[in-house]
Amino acid sequence: MCLDIQDSLKELKRRSRVRRMALQKEYKVDDFTSVLSMCNSSFPEQEKGTRHMVDTFLRQTNSWKLFTDEATTKSHDTFDRKDDSDNLLESKPKDEKPVLEVKTASDDEDDEPRSRKFNPSLKPRNDYSQHYVDSDLRPQNFIHDSGYENRFREYPKLRELLHLKDKLVEQTNTPPMYLQCDLEKYNLKRLRSAFDVIMITPPLVNGYSPENTDPKLKRWTFEELSKLDIDSISANRGFIFMWCGTSENVDDCRECIHSWNYRRCEDICWIKTNDLNRDTPRRFEPGTLFHRTKEHCLVGIRGTVKRSQDGNFIHANTDLDLILSEEPEFLSQEKPEEIFKIIQHFCLGRRRLHLFGSDKDIRPGWLTVGPNVTGTNFDSVKYASWFKKEPDGKSIPDGYLTGCTDRIEEIRPKSPVRNVDNNDYKDPIPNTI
Repeated sequence: MCLDIQDSLKELKRRSRVRRMALQKEYKVDDFTSVLSMCNSSFPEQEKGTRHMVDTFLRQTNSWKLFTDEATTKSHDTFDRKDDSDNLLESKPKDEKPVLEVKTASDDEDDEPRSRKFNPSLKPRNDYSQHYVDSDLRPQNFIHDSGYENRFREYPKLRELLHLKDKLVEQTNTPPMYLQCDLEKYNLKRLRSAFDVIMITPPLVNGYSPENTDPKLKRWTFEELSKLDIDSISANRGFIFMWCGTSENVDDCRECIHSWNYRRCEDICWIKTNDLNRDTPRRFEPGTLFHRTKEHCLVGIRGTVKRSQDGNFIHANTDLDLILSEEPEFLSQEKPEEIFKIIQHFCLGRRRLHLFGSDKDIRPGWLTVGPNVTGTNFDSVKYASWFKKEPDGKSIPDGYLTGCTDRIEEIRPKSPVRNVDNNDYKDPIPNTI
């Protein structure tokens, strides 16, 4: 018999509550948080009995069938009548064994040593979805080598490349500058500079988690953002990185950057983990059953930039288009630190602008502008003087470019150069079905 969605959710919550109570009872703790802290530790007194009992219980059950059909039929009415979680495991008569009771290990099994620790995420069949229900740990928390420091461990040349590029960026960065202003009224032409890279992190009306925005700050629509004079401060060739929140805003964001004469060329996705703040309450959006854990950053290109010919301006294929990092605290508009590294590794232009930034975003090599900045040290004349020299392809820094060392040029991934005469070029064999 099919249940409607509300009954299904109630049933899932009941089963999850019973599962948690079973673990609490077997581990003899007061709350489920203590179970989580014990899962990855040793048990000097309960090494054999308790571990085996809980392992057997989890192995014999899953998220959809917690009891046998006979036991479920007998205890269904009792569970519906009682809401107190302390009595969930005692709904059976005293002369009968509890439904969740499992047989203890035999003497032979008790003598066998256990070579691994109990981890709920491994039971059963790597069911990370059920593990999230039990522990609030998201599945993306268990992706190996997702951090920037541990990436490309099996590719020493790529690790060396990232290290050399970080060193080059640090060497060629300009001192940090910042400007506090109301972007709705401020004329961006007063910056008196053309920027190679522009990153925009606006507080959107329909962005990620509308309640995750400070009510004191103005929320922007894409129509209002398109009125910003970004075109006047953009270099002839350059890139724009615009955070648009949810996937529903991607089309509106693409139209917005198109109004500034940028073309969409890439989409960077930020997957948020909660390994450090698992106790944070889940913040559901109105009218939804799930919690969003990703944001999109749309990348736009301006002018003509070719990977195979413009190696002095871009270095492609050095980073990923996927970011895995911890979700910021509530009411925070912070973006992952890795997005700045991706931009600096990819584009060799030194003129970088961050709109709608805050004090935490102020860093060398960037001009941070926005209402959340608490001070101002921007000087347009001084800022422009750092980029007066024309690039010559030899210096570091090379005018408005960072330049490149011989070692970076040697080991960086390159696109093959097409050396084809247009007059002699023949169309290859057409695609066939």
